[in-house]
Amino acid sequence: MSRAEEGPGLKVVALGVAAFVAGLWLLHGLVVVLGLDASALGIRPRAVSGLAGIVAAPLIHGSWLHLFSNTLPLIVLGSAMLYGFPRAARAALPLIWLGSGLLVWLLARDGVHVGASGVAFGMMFFVLSAGILRRDRASVALVLLVFFLHGSMVWGVLPQAPGVSWESHLFGAVLGLVCGIALRHRDPIAAPAVFDNSDLPDEPLPGQEDEMDGSDQWRDDESEK
Repeated sequence: MSRAEEGPGLKVVALGVAAFVAGLWLLHGLVVVLGLDASALGIRPRAVSGLAGIVAAPLIHGSWLHLFSNTLPLIVLGSAMLYGFPRAARAALPLIWLGSGLLVWLLARDGVHVGASGVAFGMMFFVLSAGILRRDRASVALVLLVFFLHGSMVWGVLPQAPGVSWESHLFGAVLGLVCGIALRHRDPIAAPAVFDNSDLPDEPLPGQEDEMDGSDQWRDDESEK
């Protein structure tokens, strides 16, 4: 089965992911312009009022800088995951989104946790783990691209500045790793190209007639002896 039969092309995927990120920018702009308090949609660990954040928190960002820092990783990692592993991504993305949010609600520090960086970490670790284990040419290429562009993100799973939700990063990475290992076989590995030469003519190519004639004459001469 060809890659084209498994999912949309890279251009379509990239445009879809870019449209989602553009929606995040529009949403944050509305929050700022209207003066809304979006923290109510964040995850508040172990508080009933924070349960809605498991779904909504990745859509909310604390500042323009926060959103800007997530923009390129979301586009690159989302495109790599959806293009390279279209079947697995349909199952992995909801698990990463909701699973990391649930773990933050259960285990993270008190406060309000917002932003899509946990999802971005999940996508990165999914591509790395699934690609390394599959080891086909396309997957390895995606692993190298992701690691080259965003490999430094791996340090984000460690505690950082007080205002950074490293727990979201860590739990997103854990869910991405687990999903990458468990779902890596959902997308078939493309078979090597096979070239059929059954339609090639049996006649000798131009320039080979003399060689064959000479060879046949040599055999005739030998047989006469």
